Amino acid sequence: MQDAERDVQAIAKGYTAAWNSGDPDQVAAFYTPEGALTINGGEPSVGRVSVAEAARGFMEAFPDLVLVNDRLERSGDRINYHWTFSGTNTGPGGTGRAVRFSGYESWILSDSGLIQDSLGSFDAEDYERQLAGE
Repeated sequence: MQDAERDVQAIAKGYTAAWNSGDPDQVAAFYTPEGALTINGGEPSVGRVSVAEAARGFMEAFPDLVLVNDRLERSGDRINYHWTFSGTNTGPGGTGRAVRFSGYESWILSDSGLIQDSLGSFDAEDYERQLAGE
C-alpha cells in the first residue's frame, strides 16, 4: 500500500472513531479551520465550530449512534468515504425509533490531510420513514 493510500485509510479510521466518540469537537478537528461540510445539498457548515454543531445535532438525537466506514474510493481529486449510520432516536424530542441508513461524504483533503470540503449525501426520505416507524 502506498504512503498516500495509507494516510487516507488512517484519516478515515480516525474520522470514524471521532463520530463514534460522542464528541463533536473530535469530528471538527478533522477539518481545516475554514473547512466545509454540506449535507444533502443544504446550507454548508463552514469552519470547525459550525461543523461541530452539525455533528452535535446527530450525536444528541442519536446518543447511541454507531458509524461504520464501509469503503473508500477515489474519484478525481476527491475521496469518497462511504458509511453506514445506525442509532436510536432517543435524544430531546426523539421518536424512540431505531434507524440504519447508508451514505457517503466526498472529501477534498488539504496537503496536511485535513478535510477542506465534504459533500455528504444520504437518502433523507428513507431516514424520515424510519424515524416515523414506516
